[in-house]
Amino acid sequence: MEIKEQIILVTGASRGLGAAIAKAFGRVGAKVVVNYFTNKGKAEEVVEQIGSDHALAIKADVRSQEEVNALFIKAKKHFRKPITTIVNNALIDFTFNGELRNKLDSIKWSEFETQFEGSVKAAFHTLQAGRADMVKQKFGRIINIGTNLVQHPVVPYHDYNTGKAALLGFTRSMAKELGPDGIAVNMVSGGLLSKTDASAETPDAVFELIKEGTPLRKVTTPEDVADVILFFASPWSRAVTGQNLVVDGGLVMD
Repeated sequence: MEIKEQIILVTGASRGLGAAIAKAFGRVGAKVVVNYFTNKGKAEEVVEQIGSDHALAIKADVRSQEEVNALFIKAKKHFRKPITTIVNNALIDFTFNGELRNKLDSIKWSEFETQFEGSVKAAFHTLQAGRADMVKQKFGRIINIGTNLVQHPVVPYHDYNTGKAALLGFTRSMAKELGPDGIAVNMVSGGLLSKTDASAETPDAVFELIKEGTPLRKVTTPEDVADVILFFASPWSRAVTGQNLVVDGGLVMD
């Protein structure tokens, strides 16, 4: 299915990477569900930038199956077609600054639970809500957002990193189960992105170190990652599933 024929759900799409992903899909003619949890104003700005005829902002806490189910129903009614493509991007209660993160002697298990819920539980909810319609169409694209820290844990983002590692396992398990129904499940893992609300507290010196250590001599942007996500939604990726593509300018070579 061509991207312009698809209905795309981007979770956590009111800002940062999520907003860049939503706008990238809008740019190529897809219909986009701009999911948000608290920032209605920012979500509506993204819709305005895409165009109200091609985008719809819907509030839902992706940790709630009931709210996710309601989102899918509302989107289907609005666009008169079910969601075909899900980008699980939402980030729950996390900022990227290694100096401020709790290490083993101080981190609480509840912090891990928060990230498991934001990563795996949220993806579980969206896949359960969207599967039936994808099976009927014999088409579906799931793109989960990971991190290059799974391969290269250089900063103590223990809870975040562990949640994303679990999401990678979930990605591959779902790719195996859903493949016969024409549903591909992949992961795109960026590095530290320049510069989003989530990375705003990261010292500039860290960005310079990444730039110097990356073969392309640049820090990856949300737009760089968004364009790769378009590939996984496109017909060009039709033979790809269960994969994790690291998009960080070559900083981590997996």
